[in-house]
Order: sequence, then structure tokens, then C-alpha cells
Amino acid sequence: MTFPYWVAGRPASSTDVVDVRSPRDGALAGTTSNATAEDIEAAVAAAHEARQEVAQLPAYARADALDHVSRRLGERADEIANLIHAESGKPLKWARAEVGRGVSTFRWAAEEARRFSGELQRLDTDAASAGRLALVRRAPRGPVLGITPFNFPLNLVAHKVAPAIAAGCPIVLKPAPATPLTALVLGELLAETDLPAGSWSVLPMPNEAASELVADPRLPVVSFTGSGPVGWSIQDRVPRKHVTLELGGNAAAIVCPDWTDLDFAAQRIATFGTYQGGQSCISVQRVYAHRDVYAELADRVVAHVRKLDVDTEVGPLINEAAAVRVQSWVDDAVAAGAELLAGGPRQGALVAPTVLAGAPEDSAVNAEEIFGPVLSLAPVDSVEDAFARVNASRFGLQAGIFTHDLRIAFEASARLEVGGVVIGDVPSYRADQMPYGGVKESGTGREGLRAAMDDLTEQRVLVLTGVS
Repeated sequence: MTFPYWVAGRPASSTDVVDVRSPRDGALAGTTSNATAEDIEAAVAAAHEARQEVAQLPAYARADALDHVSRRLGERADEIANLIHAESGKPLKWARAEVGRGVSTFRWAAEEARRFSGELQRLDTDAASAGRLALVRRAPRGPVLGITPFNFPLNLVAHKVAPAIAAGCPIVLKPAPATPLTALVLGELLAETDLPAGSWSVLPMPNEAASELVADPRLPVVSFTGSGPVGWSIQDRVPRKHVTLELGGNAAAIVCPDWTDLDFAAQRIATFGTYQGGQSCISVQRVYAHRDVYAELADRVVAHVRKLDVDTEVGPLINEAAAVRVQSWVDDAVAAGAELLAGGPRQGALVAPTVLAGAPEDSAVNAEEIFGPVLSLAPVDSVEDAFARVNASRFGLQAGIFTHDLRIAFEASARLEVGGVVIGDVPSYRADQMPYGGVKESGTGREGLRAAMDDLTEQRVLVLTGVS
């Protein structure tokens, strides 16, 4: 099937044909084409031209469009899940879950669009301001350049597009070259709405072609999800733009000595350290378990990992080069003294779910973001030790703490240098309406509908005088 790209709401194509193939077996998932320079310019010009019209759209118009997309995603759920599976290799189980999240993301955006208002502030707290009242509202910053990665071809696109529409910002979206097709189907659904021309475009292009878009002053906001070096280079290039970055991490789970259901913890760790090939920013990578429970937890994690169906629950990495890198990091850790508790030889883009014990803290499997189905287990002598190891990372996205102790929960929230702490579960939990993002080298800014809308807008103050 051939998919057009979308220029200011209209379909287009070029002679620069792109065949998108599955990392599973090389099968053709679909065909599209890279946007021409002329079409890219037309999309940016249209977004710039439409910025006032889009900013002034009434709340019901924004919400109606978002509700429509949510509804249509639900109606086409099987088709879109199969497309995600075909272009990314993601197991159908997780592709269906992603579509469900996409439905929710657009629904939440519609709800937030309806209640995105402002606040009244009384100013008569000083005698000089008697009779004055302030209305504080949020105004769109302007057109957004959204750049998305391959690992969630629908929902990470949704987290760029939905809050932009809800906040009144035109958006020019550049999907990942490896997985553009799902974003183009989303364009079909947006084209069914009454949103103004110029309010959105979806433009496949090679990564290097986005450089001019990043620098274009008509796109004052850049929202990027992807690798750290690329993200920070964007911020360095355009320091006067508003840039939001979601750059990943090496998420840790801590299992405290008071946690009694070790089988539950082990099952969650095994599942969410390996799901969709471990290609999630908050996939479990590091596990720190108190010595009182470590041996039993490790045995149970290995048992659950060995039960996983590699085809239906894990799946391949996005390409063979990624799999070669992951396997090399595992081999390096073993050479440095780590014990291989589970795993096997790489087969093409498929890396067998792997469990390591005792890998050095400075090895790549602990210090970097592995983005593969690899778990690194280590015992700790105390919760304090676990906290210190989590904070030693240069990343800080989310952490999971298996504990029943409310004091530990609040201490973790206060002391861990991460954007979110999940108590009683793995760090891989995310509700799409909650603020989501990290600290340190995990990025800046927040996703989650209302949080993203705040990022895409700025405060405007109206002072009323002579108000009794």
C-alpha cells in the first residue's frame, strides 16, 4: 500500500520513494515518499500563516477535532495495530496496547482543550493596587516542529500532535524515517476534521533534512523525542527557541527488603525489561535488590524471562545494527566480570531476552541506555545504597520502587534525581495524562497533555482597573 504525506492538510507525494520494511523479516510494510523541499516550505509557510487563526479557534472546535481522531483510532484499531506491527516489528500485543493509548491520548487532549482557561488573581493585597484584578491566561507560542522516534509510531506522535492542537499551535511533524506510515494514517484522520489548512502537516524526510526546519524562525517551538546527542545539539543550535527534549534513560527498579510478593516483582521486571525488544525510554534496565531478597528475586526474574515468547512478547530491534550494538555491550559486560544468567546468540535483529548479574556499574549495560531486552541485576546492602546507585547515573527519567513502606516512598520522591517515581511497580508505568519527562541528560520539559500544553504556551496577563 502507498501512503501520501500531508502538506497543510492536503495529500502529496514525490518521486523520492521510500519502501518501509519490517525488521522481523524484511517484508514490505508499505510505501511512501520523502517530502520535497517545495512541499516542506509550503507546510512551514502555511503553519506560519495560520498561526493566528489556529490560536483563535474556539475550544469546542479544537475538542471536536481531537474527539474525532480519538473515535476514528478506535474504529480502525486493528488495522493500525497491524501497521505498527508491520513497520516496527513490535509484537501485536504491544501494538494493540499502543493504539489503545493513542485513543486515550487524543481523548484526554479534547478534555484539556475544553478546560484550558486561566485564573483570576486579586491584586488588592497592597493599598496601591486597590480596585485592580489580573486575568492570567496562556497564549500559544506559535507553530511547533515535532520530531518523533521509531519506538512508538503512534503514541509518541500523538503526544506531539494532540497537545499542539489542544493549545492552538500549528504543528509540522517529522516522523521517524524507519516508521513513518502510522503517522501518515493519523494524517488521514486529521484530514477528516474541520481544522484550518496549515494547522498540521506530516512530512517524512531523512533526518539530516530536518536541520533547516530546526533553524527556521517561523517554527519557534521544537519538540523532540529521541537520542541525547541529537536533542542537545538542537538546543545548542537554537538557544532562543523554546525547545522540549525527551531523551531517554536507563531506568532502575529497586526491590526493598519489606516487599513480600517477589514473584510479582520478578514478573513485572522480566516483562518490562524486554517488552518490544526493550525499546522504551522507561524499559527496566537496572535492578537493585536488597541482599535479603536478591537471590530469590534473581531466580524468579530468570524463570520469568525464560518463559517469554520472543516472537509475541519481545520482538526484534528496529534493525540489525541496533542488535549488533546491544549484543556487543552484553559481551563487554561478561568480559568485565558479569555473569550471564539468561540470554543467547543474536539472530539478525533479534536479541534474546538477557539477564546479567554483577555487571560493573561503569559498564555500558549500566551506564548507558541500552535500548534492548537486557536486564542488569545487582544486590545492595541498603535502600540508601540503592538510591545512591540510581542517582549516580547521568540519566533521570523514572524509577520504580517495590516497597510497602510509605516513608521510603516519600523519601524516594524527594531524593531520587528522576522525573517520576512509581511505587509498587516498575518504572515503565506511564499514564498519558500525567506529566512525563526527566532531569539531567534525560531531557527538559514535560509531556502529558496538560503539561505539554503548558510547555507550548506562555502566560499573558490582563490587568483590570477600577474593579470593585
